[in-house]
Amino acid sequence: MQLLGILIQNNLNMKKYIAELIGTFWLVLGGCGSAVLAAVFTSEGTTIGQDTYFPLGISFVGVSLAFGLTVLTMAYAIGHISGCHLNPAVSFGLWAGKRFSGKDLLPYIVAQVIGAIIAGGLIYLVASGNSEFSLTGSNPLATNGFGEHSPGGYPLISCLIVEVVLSFMFLMIIMGATDSRAPAGFAPIAIGLALTLIHLISIPVTNTSVNPARSTGVALWAGKELVAQLWLFWLAPIVGGILAGLTYHNLFAEDVAEQKPVEALTDSDFDRSQLEDEPQHQ
Repeated sequence: MQLLGILIQNNLNMKKYIAELIGTFWLVLGGCGSAVLAAVFTSEGTTIGQDTYFPLGISFVGVSLAFGLTVLTMAYAIGHISGCHLNPAVSFGLWAGKRFSGKDLLPYIVAQVIGAIIAGGLIYLVASGNSEFSLTGSNPLATNGFGEHSPGGYPLISCLIVEVVLSFMFLMIIMGATDSRAPAGFAPIAIGLALTLIHLISIPVTNTSVNPARSTGVALWAGKELVAQLWLFWLAPIVGGILAGLTYHNLFAEDVAEQKPVEALTDSDFDRSQLEDEPQHQ
């Protein structure tokens, strides 16, 4: 029976890891793919009315929305399986906020990075089919960077600040939207729109990371120069995420004594030994 329990638990864990891999694959494919394949595609526009020309390229707004939509759709698709982190900074932030077990941190992050790398390779493969595609410019393959690899030429300190602050705000929104006291069913919308807004703010600065897996997944296909800048896009989002998790848990988490019993059962601070001491009713 004990062996059966271990096998069942391992199967459940593997389902979570596979869900994270698929979800992160979708995030990078949808977000970075839209940036590489569709953002500047203006070769065939259309005319609205008599005088208004409408180019088909989706530009910054479209890419921002694409990233938000990937998270929104995956949150509904796999949120009930893995929690839909899709991001090492989110996993670290939820761990710091007492919402996620530390034993799952490494396998979640490994799954997220693998999914991102597969998506990055697929984008590169598809884009390479266009004879005009090349890994040149400041951000080839929708990579993140600072200095000469910042879309707007922003220096390291500016990029560090924006990535820490926006990662902090992203995790605060995630922690709040998924709180048991928040309206049920709306968290994916709030989180998806938050990621859209984050991209609208920071694409010109770093090309927007707030996600180490997303940055790694495309940088590995873009060359050593972009890989050399990856350290910032691991450090800053994770620091921002951990700070947000600690902040939300210490300032806004509801005390067990104030919670309804069913809510207390989902709070990691709840002392489950209290349940064991209660008399059993037949």
